[in-house]
Amino acid sequence: MTNIFVGNLSYQTTQDDLQTAFSAYGGVERVNIITDRDTGQPRGFAFVEMTDSKDAQTAIAHLNGAELHGRTLNVNEARPKPTGGGNFGGRRNDSGYGGNRGRGSRW
Repeated sequence: MTNIFVGNLSYQTTQDDLQTAFSAYGGVERVNIITDRDTGQPRGFAFVEMTDSKDAQTAIAHLNGAELHGRTLNVNEARPKPTGGGNFGGRRNDSGYGGNRGRGSRW
């Protein structure tokens, strides 16, 4: 299975539109248009899962730069979501605490 990122979508684009566009190149397992958590409005990008990686590469080659609802699509293989971790953006000092002096600091 190959996960494909589709960016620069018109807000009028539906899951059926993407299903139709990608199924011309092979089997589509799932289409997920990403929406804003608070408003429910589309955010302008989606993910399409295709069952066969060769068909997915063909779809990417043909649909990247293609126009849909007046917008030029940005289509490429989705990168894996980076794993979390780290120290929440703060620097560690010798005491092992973050660099934010004041709240919760030993100083």
